[in-house]
Amino acid sequence: MPDSSPLHSDPPSRAAVFVDFDNVYTGLKALDPASAERFATDPGHWIKAIAEAADGNEGRSTRRFLIRNCYLNPAIYSKYRSFWTRAGFRVIDCPSLTQQGKSSTDINLVLDAVDVLAGASHIEEFFIASADADFTSLVQRFRAADRRTTVIVAGAVAAAYREMADAVIQSYEFVSMLDASTAAQSGPASQPAPPANSAPSKVSHKSAEEAVRSFVKHAPGPVAGAIVAHRATAVEPLLANDWDGHGKFGTWISQLGGGIEYSPTPQPGWVWDSRRFSQSDLPRAAESPAPRIGQQVCRVTDAPELSTAQYRQLFTSMAALASDSTSRNELAKMVRDACVEADTPVSRSAVNFVIQGLVSAKTPLTGGASASSLAAVWVRNVETMCRIAGMQLDSKETAALREWAGGGLVK
Repeated sequence: MPDSSPLHSDPPSRAAVFVDFDNVYTGLKALDPASAERFATDPGHWIKAIAEAADGNEGRSTRRFLIRNCYLNPAIYSKYRSFWTRAGFRVIDCPSLTQQGKSSTDINLVLDAVDVLAGASHIEEFFIASADADFTSLVQRFRAADRRTTVIVAGAVAAAYREMADAVIQSYEFVSMLDASTAAQSGPASQPAPPANSAPSKVSHKSAEEAVRSFVKHAPGPVAGAIVAHRATAVEPLLANDWDGHGKFGTWISQLGGGIEYSPTPQPGWVWDSRRFSQSDLPRAAESPAPRIGQQVCRVTDAPELSTAQYRQLFTSMAALASDSTSRNELAKMVRDACVEADTPVSRSAVNFVIQGLVSAKTPLTGGASASSLAAVWVRNVETMCRIAGMQLDSKETAALREWAGGGLVK
């Protein structure tokens, strides 16, 4: 019998994480205050989730964080120090050194990271938790040294910074990770104790799997991923927390088997029955739902490439549901589901991108705002992204952009 012990598996990669506490905490607080507190008071759970990410064996790490550094302003956030120290982080005080109140996090983090890069431990993966584009040159340095880099952001992030990294954990993905860690902590307490000598149990999602298989196998053609995800979570709502340990819908649906196939491209992702259809039956990638001006803007700014009708439905649903949600993460799920029910599916990542833009513009999402007012704020946000990216628009192009990104709601 072959030995399957960890001694015969690939060793975990050597990793280092550098956390700009002030930046991440502030960004998360604007998106979801509860998630910000979980980030600040329980770093051990989300760092463990990252260490075990993309591994087939639950509980086995694919990376070892040899360096764990957290940089914070002690005058504001000293009460969180003990949580990070207990989680194995080295906490570096970065007090304000200027009259403007800017802390010394940037310079301290960069100096430490460069020292680690040149050190004898040969770190293979660098994680930077910050949306501050000032770290773009640092990420470029890692890349030039042939080291893998992942950026963890909680807020709007510059395109150049995002593209320089090998991977980006977006704010909505990070919030989901924080929510999942909380569920993992509270879950066992509500479950009865297993019998002695029994194997560890795993929550079964057979009902959702069967519902999805039946739905896809009787569909007249390939089905948009958002519609299939909605069908699965309608049967078992808790599945959306971490998709049965797979983290994302795409990963979960891909492992179902039984002739169910999935492709993330073309957008918004498609699911089909391989016994009746093939990838050639999917809509062509060139058939963008967005008008010409929208396609150009999306290539430059990474704004969601939705149709005018999809943006209209997104803002209509958001205005109707904002007062019913308790967090930005929950609002994104509710809006995504409402768009699917209206037969105008919009991916959750697109909804999250729009929410992030509205939050960065300091727009309250607690109800009371009309669909047209939300659309107007989003249009201004898109125009700002175009201006920052150096995209010059004439009056006709500007009018076309407002009609498209505003879903026809902005006069």
